[in-house]
Amino acid sequence: MTVTNHQFRLAARPVGLPKREDWSYTEEPVREPADGELLVKVLYLSLDPAMRGWMNEGKSYIPPVGLGEVMRAGGVGKVVSSKHPGFKAGDFVMGTFGVQEYALSNGKGVVQVDPRIAPLPVYLGTLGMPGFTAYFGLLDIGQPKAGETVVVSGAAGAVGTVVGQIAKLKGCRVVGIAGGPDKCRFIVEELGFDAAIDYKSDDVKKALRTHCPKGVDVYFDNVGGDILDAVLTQINLRARIIICGAISQYNATGPAKGPSNYMSLLVNRASMTGMIVFDYADRYPEAAREMAGWLTAGKLKSREDIAQGFQTFPETFLKLFKGENTGKLVLEVAKD
Repeated sequence: MTVTNHQFRLAARPVGLPKREDWSYTEEPVREPADGELLVKVLYLSLDPAMRGWMNEGKSYIPPVGLGEVMRAGGVGKVVSSKHPGFKAGDFVMGTFGVQEYALSNGKGVVQVDPRIAPLPVYLGTLGMPGFTAYFGLLDIGQPKAGETVVVSGAAGAVGTVVGQIAKLKGCRVVGIAGGPDKCRFIVEELGFDAAIDYKSDDVKKALRTHCPKGVDVYFDNVGGDILDAVLTQINLRARIIICGAISQYNATGPAKGPSNYMSLLVNRASMTGMIVFDYADRYPEAAREMAGWLTAGKLKSREDIAQGFQTFPETFLKLFKGENTGKLVLEVAKD
């Protein structure tokens, strides 16, 4: 019996928000793995803002997705057939499998995951790249100290929710910036943030002065643009700013908006550092162990926003840029 693999391949370089026409929906028969390969049935796909950058041509920290190639995406799935010595049929695994129903892999970058420790979608969020981004970005670059004030933008997203909770574990005052009253309530009432700023309705600069009366010591930036500018006016001496992402700029059709208040870095002898989680790949097990321990102990909460239907990928992906997801956006491809 021949099994068919459906895929979304990049058909065009988007201008502004991606459209369904920027991908082609294709199918091909699934072949058996060759020696050294494994075949994975993809169960869940990770939808991340970084994917928008991977669609653009040009130099970046990772090569762009080529036209005609399966759209790059992380996923978790189940090994259905293996000729790889490190994996057997029935194993649950995580890797960069792409936006498709089945993936053949040589095993590079593929790791086993245990659904008895956490549900599979958690391995795409808190125990995956977003969680590792939060862990290393905040702790290695931000170096928060008890009693300091940490501000995080995109606070109700996959990375921001984890950043704020880790900062609380380290004894910091945490202020999150999010869009809409529901998200603001969520990060305060469910995740334990000290305060929330609704960028859609609040005067962000004024709210920062209110909720950060001692200024900002660490800022974890996921959005860039005007929010970054506003926070720069409130930073303290030797503040640390982590540039993780700039979702407000990813679909811009003109030049990206840079920080106009960058002189505050000089005045306050502050640092602004970009971070890419792949730089910490050799330390992923460290982050996974500690955060799994926090999850088990109830010190860390994980939130997944799970959408269903593989064919909805183009529309579901856009939820990231419309602010329609809370927590980690995951697309369910198939039931186990």
